[in-house]
Amino acid sequence: MTPAASVPFLDLITPHGELEDELIGVFRTALHTASFIGGPMVDEFEREFAAFCGARSCIGIGSGTDALRFALLGAGVQPGDTVLTVPNTFIATTEAISHVGALPDFIDVDERTATMDPDKLRAYLETQCASSPGITQPVSRRTGRPVTTIVPVHLYGQMADMDSILELAERFHLTVVEDACQAHGAEYFSRKHGTWRKAGTMGRAAAFSFYPGKNLGACGEAGAITTDDEALARYCRMMRDHGQSRKYVHEFVGANGRLDAIQAGILTVKLRHLARWNEERRERAHEYDALLRASDSGIIPPHVPSWSRHVYHLYVVRVAERDRVQRELAAAGIGTGIHYPVPLHLGPAYPGVPVGPGDFPVAERAASEILSLPMFPGLTRAQQRRVIDCLAAAVAVNTRVPQRSPAPAEAAA
Repeated sequence: MTPAASVPFLDLITPHGELEDELIGVFRTALHTASFIGGPMVDEFEREFAAFCGARSCIGIGSGTDALRFALLGAGVQPGDTVLTVPNTFIATTEAISHVGALPDFIDVDERTATMDPDKLRAYLETQCASSPGITQPVSRRTGRPVTTIVPVHLYGQMADMDSILELAERFHLTVVEDACQAHGAEYFSRKHGTWRKAGTMGRAAAFSFYPGKNLGACGEAGAITTDDEALARYCRMMRDHGQSRKYVHEFVGANGRLDAIQAGILTVKLRHLARWNEERRERAHEYDALLRASDSGIIPPHVPSWSRHVYHLYVVRVAERDRVQRELAAAGIGTGIHYPVPLHLGPAYPGVPVGPGDFPVAERAASEILSLPMFPGLTRAQQRRVIDCLAAAVAVNTRVPQRSPAPAEAAA
């Protein structure tokens, strides 16, 4: 095999090379103005990202994890609350919940989209919770604490079924905070509002990560909160800056979670290319879809409901004998990833969560089958053909294929 035949999982070098002069210009501006923390570049990015999402406010934060933590605090989550999320997400989701003193509990995911299953959420709230005198929200029988908040995770670049989740939240007096860290520019058709809504505009607040590998990535750590709630936005602006309402006036004990100016400037440059990059990802995903159909290999591609406009942060398939298949692809020079191999309720970080193996069968089964294929703007069709040829050859050795429930008859977006 020659080096030319290899296909990287991700290419962060080419887009930065294409934007090199603009990105260096950001650094020069910071040097010439000595504006490193806050200032015009942060303000500009916040305005432009809020407009991109269709949100009233954007608050730049130093990381996606802190963005979710501050958003939960701003939404009123208290120590001892139960916050519902999914088990198949990066641990930053539950870290943010734990860091505000709340208890994470889990809802299994939809078989096809791997996002929070509204039917299982409804079953949890109706059958695994009880009412308690003086408490508006349901009390979880698993944790013994009131359930106050839902954190749906928009996974791999696709939004969760937000209308259904929000309907349940309203019925049970719960707050919804979106984990949109993988969903920059993803859209959801809201049946309630009769229009497409972008990630970051449907819950009370949303958290974004700009880790370098994201669709919109910084050259370091960065994050943001979007919200239409001005009181929440004001709280988060103070929270990121030591609780200050103005210099040396600390309204409460805050944190150091500011977005630095250089990262903000870099994100502003890249934001102006994001719509094009997302469209290129969709084109590459459609090419993968066509190649998989032609391969007749039994590999399960991503499912995109009619209400979703996916931005393909990751292109995730499901295969049997995933670990062996991944090893064979690596030997052929094909880069892949696994997002994520261990559901959080089974990991060592949460030994006290009162659930165990078998409690979330869809997430657990998916964790053994998911495989993330190369996906980035600039990925060529020749590279994609090589990926699928190698993948189909590896899967052909299998004697079984992964099983999942039949999809309903609905058109893909």
